[in-house]
Amino acid sequence: MNADTLPFQDRSAVVTGAGEGIGFEIARRLALQGASVLLNDVREARAAEAAASIRHEGGTCIGTGGDVGDVDVVQGLVDEAASTFGRLDLAVANAGLSLWSDFFTFDPGDFNRLLAVNLGGSFFLAQAAARHMRDQASGGKILFLSSVTGHRAVDQGSAYGMTKRALEMLARSLSVELAPHGIGVNAVAPGATVTPRTLDENPNYVEDWSAVTPTQRPAYPADIAQAALFLLSPAANHITGQTLLIDGGWTSVSPSPPNS
Repeated sequence: MNADTLPFQDRSAVVTGAGEGIGFEIARRLALQGASVLLNDVREARAAEAAASIRHEGGTCIGTGGDVGDVDVVQGLVDEAASTFGRLDLAVANAGLSLWSDFFTFDPGDFNRLLAVNLGGSFFLAQAAARHMRDQASGGKILFLSSVTGHRAVDQGSAYGMTKRALEMLARSLSVELAPHGIGVNAVAPGATVTPRTLDENPNYVEDWSAVTPTQRPAYPADIAQAALFLLSPAANHITGQTLLIDGGWTSVSPSPPNS
């Protein structure tokens, strides 16, 4: 195998919220392209099952439960990856909550929980990972998962969209602070994506979003993962502080699906 076949050989990664969907596909592809991956999910059993699935395909992956809304958990993920694999090169802050509610009745407890997971979990994962990368003196990559809701207003999505837009500003800010240490920071902003959760919420999800997306289909986790791996790879070493929208052109027109 050469570097083109295994571009993440001898690299290690933490991917949060990766029990299924986009996070799982990012973790899976990193592992199958040579990385040693610590896969996190809030559900410990789901993390273990997902990691076992990746190992069955031939990747190196361990599963760890934990709620990234807890700063100690986030620090523990970085420490575990570094101690298990001997280094840490990549951190993907994928874990997040999608809470939709009318602005006038948005519950303060739900709001604080949203901030703790979407912002706190991402911020402190980046902080813990960057500290290790700095001390390791070999650089690294950090990736945040934003959303098209950080670019276009969605009904009852004020709080959620706010957190996603904030992650893009965080990537931009950290690109300046971390560049001297050889650490790149970017974000991807997926549009409508077919996952177990979105299909569970709407069995007609594919049809509804195909009708309003210029490419005539929603995204699948593979679409997001391929872009994520590019930004995490050496091919993107001169790209930092950027957000890549992956939405099939939806933000160009931004119509709502028929059953939204």
